[in-house]
Amino acid sequence: MPISSAGKASNLRGVTLIEMLVVVAIIALVSAVALPSVATGIDSVRLRTASDSIAGFLNAAVNRAERLQQAVVVVISPSDNSLTLYSSEKGFTRELHMPGGVTIEKVLASSSGSGDEAGFRLVLLPGATIPAIGVQIANSHGSRRLIHLDPMTGFPHVDSVGKEE
Repeated sequence: MPISSAGKASNLRGVTLIEMLVVVAIIALVSAVALPSVATGIDSVRLRTASDSIAGFLNAAVNRAERLQQAVVVVISPSDNSLTLYSSEKGFTRELHMPGGVTIEKVLASSSGSGDEAGFRLVLLPGATIPAIGVQIANSHGSRRLIHLDPMTGFPHVDSVGKEE
């Protein structure tokens, strides 16, 4: 080990404050560049998850009406950002709330069903034709999806809707 003229070891190792600041600055720069794309990705996943949840919820309502031979009422409430299913079986109720950042924009409906300030009400009767209905949802970045029931098959379909400028 080399000894300096003062008699102390001169082979000191470590990181200087300047080196540490450079590393922290580089990490901050990379984080600032990546953050918007990460936020967009998370919102996109929330939108996809919400659309799949609505499709499953509508499918469960149709199946419940057919399999249990009971009338089922689905209330779609854009003001509460939720869907609620009511069945005549001893007060059976199910609710689906949209995740944060995802909103129900509008309900597209055929002549069957009714809408007011409390929400859109859809009645599913056993053996009846499934009404043509669509629920459009959006996230904070302007991406939209339309979930609609196919009146021929009774199955829900999810379509992407272009961004509105």
